[in-house]
Amino acid sequence: MEPGEIHALLGENGAGKSTLMNVLYGLYQPDEGEILVDGKPLKLKGPSDAIAAGIGMVHQHFMLVPVFTVTENIMLGAEQVRGGIAGFLDRRRARRQVAEVSERYNLRVDPDAVIEDLPVGIQQRVEIVKALTRDVDLLILDEPTAVLTPQETEELLTVMRSLKAAGKSIVFITHKLGEVKAIADRITVIRRGRTVGTALPEASRDELAALMVGRSVRLTVEKGTATPGEPMLEVAGLVVDDDRQVRAVDGVDLTVRAGEVLGVAGVQGNGQTELIEAIMGLRPVLAGTVSLGGDRIDGWKTKKVLRAGVGYVPEDRSVDGLVKEFSVAENLVLDIYDRPPFGAGLALRPDAIATSAKERIEQFDVRTSSADAPVGTLSGGNQQKVIVARELSRPLKLFIAAQPTRGVDVGSIEFIHSRIIRERDIGTAVMVVSSELDEVIGLADRIAVMYRGRIIGIVGPDTPREEIGLLMAGISPDAVSERGADAAPTDGTATDGGPASDAGSANEDEA
Repeated sequence: MEPGEIHALLGENGAGKSTLMNVLYGLYQPDEGEILVDGKPLKLKGPSDAIAAGIGMVHQHFMLVPVFTVTENIMLGAEQVRGGIAGFLDRRRARRQVAEVSERYNLRVDPDAVIEDLPVGIQQRVEIVKALTRDVDLLILDEPTAVLTPQETEELLTVMRSLKAAGKSIVFITHKLGEVKAIADRITVIRRGRTVGTALPEASRDELAALMVGRSVRLTVEKGTATPGEPMLEVAGLVVDDDRQVRAVDGVDLTVRAGEVLGVAGVQGNGQTELIEAIMGLRPVLAGTVSLGGDRIDGWKTKKVLRAGVGYVPEDRSVDGLVKEFSVAENLVLDIYDRPPFGAGLALRPDAIATSAKERIEQFDVRTSSADAPVGTLSGGNQQKVIVARELSRPLKLFIAAQPTRGVDVGSIEFIHSRIIRERDIGTAVMVVSSELDEVIGLADRIAVMYRGRIIGIVGPDTPREEIGLLMAGISPDAVSERGADAAPTDGTATDGGPASDAGSANEDEA
């Protein structure tokens, strides 16, 4: 790599991208080969050696202490003391350093903010500032956009450009083709632990996807025409508060029919998360009703909702979707472990669990060394496949997928999208919530747009992106025409009035 170069490392989930960079950062020891810095071999016994050599890394899962301030987190491992007196930390000096680095690289980080109070995008900036205070010349960003909103992603790309202008070299690990083409100077593609090609950002998405996966990949969803049946999920007048007791869902009416995909679009933070959690019994309903197949389920425990035939892919797989210390096999039966053939009461049947796990791993192409491996050792995309495999391996009335392809590579996205459409085609009602507008448009038969806790409009998937973007920004639904016969809902939700004149910015991410 050259100074001031952004080099993208592109590959599928489990291709070896993070492993390779963990070797470069000194976390793993190579079995063969060598690392050259300025033409000289570099032996790394640990991350401290890498930092001393000018190499910094921002991990996909942040290494921050939630209850510490930004300054305290950045001091960790490089503590400065006042007057050379052990035990007296020089917080003022560290705070000045954080403020100076933040201003120099336009990172805008409050040195006194507590980490747990910061959104994910700002936490990532803290990790970058932490690396830059160590005076690194090479910065490794491991899947930095996997958990970011479109707006946060664009802000990160702006930060990367400023770092490049300052002469910093960046290794950008990702599987998002649009981001690679937007920011990279050179691209290296690896597959199954081997380099399979290099390219320039002028290469087409189809060419890059084929290099990653080893075959041609459909980058658009082939979904055909839906044949919706009777209403399966009916939400009426739903009111829900967020964790701060602030109104997050404000009188939502919504219907999802058997055999259709309803996409929920909107800038993240407009009540989508709270809506889904209320349906799943994870958050109390303050007013309104939720019905499944005509039966009221609001107030039910989550386990009862799942047993009623609801499949659920949560927004945050690490917090709500998996037990990372459990094996892949155990995670594949988390919601049915106490039911035949996997168990009865407190007695588990390991042979049945192992046999089922082997079948699901093969069917859903989960890349793991063993069904007995802790699921936390898998790449983010393969962890997502475990959740999808678990939820789609039983009969469902309703399938709810929140951010179903977050942190997933193009080959896996193609597979997950095809499974969602397959579920729709066998008559399951499907609800997809995604901050990826292309994903919503590609999967949905109808699109409900949320703004400030309300459904501001329901449109068809052939509606121009610009019009959907206006809805996402809170523009009156009267300004957006409904298109297509199945875009016109019969449940009265098309004109649920959100604010008519509030302006915002519609954030759209590339597929």
